Amino acid sequence: MPKPKKAARGKHRWVGFRIEKALSREELENLLKTHLEGSDWRLFDIKETGENTLAILKTPLKNFKPTVAQINNSRDMVTITSSGKIRLVRKRLNSTLRDDPTDTA
Repeated sequence: MPKPKKAARGKHRWVGFRIEKALSREELENLLKTHLEGSDWRLFDIKETGENTLAILKTPLKNFKPTVAQINNSRDMVTITSSGKIRLVRKRLNSTLRDDPTDTA
């Protein structure tokens, strides 16, 4: 069966965010399940950076604003960037790592 055309797949947004503690993928998914209850999302990238964790999730465009609000209302998480292209979100998260004064690499 052929893959659906781009227009039939629906619009989505990629959200890059930081968690204020080091978490495994499983721990982060459990945290997101509790904070993003009722939202449709999928976790893609996760990167531990010492005391923090950077992550990227994909959410449908219709759920974008509520998802960002739920992340920012959480005590441990804050959004950094978002885009319709994952490549741009990855690039922006990597640039925040280089700009971080606690980053000694």
